[in-house]
Amino acid sequence: MRKFLPWIIVAAVVLIGYFWIKGINNTAVSLNENIRESWGNVETSYQRRNDLIGNLVNTVKGAADFEKGTLTAVIEARSKATATTIDPTNITPDQLAEFSKAQSGVSSALSRLLVTVERYPDLKANANFLKLQDELASTENQILTARTRFNEAVKPYNKHVNTFPNSIFAGMFGFHEKAYFAAVEGAEKPVEVKF
Repeated sequence: MRKFLPWIIVAAVVLIGYFWIKGINNTAVSLNENIRESWGNVETSYQRRNDLIGNLVNTVKGAADFEKGTLTAVIEARSKATATTIDPTNITPDQLAEFSKAQSGVSSALSRLLVTVERYPDLKANANFLKLQDELASTENQILTARTRFNEAVKPYNKHVNTFPNSIFAGMFGFHEKAYFAAVEGAEKPVEVKF
C-alpha cells in the first residue's frame, strides 16, 4: 500500500486542481453569459426607443408644418445610434463611450424635437402624439433599468476574474475585465431650463 501512496496523493492533487480550475472557468463563463444577456436587454431598450422615434417623427410630420432641421437632426442621430454596435463578449470602455455618445445624440435631438413641439398646440393635443410621448418616457425608464442591470451583471464578473488567484487562470482562458456603462460626459452638470 505504501508503494501506491505517492501516486494516490499526486492523483488527488491533480483532481483537486482540475476541479478548482474548472470551477473558475465555468463561473466566469456563467457570469459572462449574464453580461451578454444584460447587454442584449440594453440594446433591446434602445431599439424600442429607435422604433418609437420613427413613429414620433411621422406623427409630428403629419400633424404640423414642422421645422425640417429638427426632424432631420432626430433622423440622423437615430441613424448614427443604430449603426453603432458592440460585441458583448469584449466590451471595452472605448466601445461603451462611442455607444453612449451615439445614444446621447439621439437624446439631445429628441429633446430639441419635444421642445419645438411646444409651439404647436394642435400637435400637443393629438392623441397619437401623446401616446407616443408617454411610450417614449416609459422606454427611457426601461433604458435606465437595463443599463443599471448591465452594470449589476458586470460587477460580479469583474470581481471573479480580478481576484487572486482567479485572475491568473481567467486570463489564461481569455476572460478579461469588462467596462461598466457610465454616464455621458457632462451628465453631472445640471440641466439648464429656459422659458
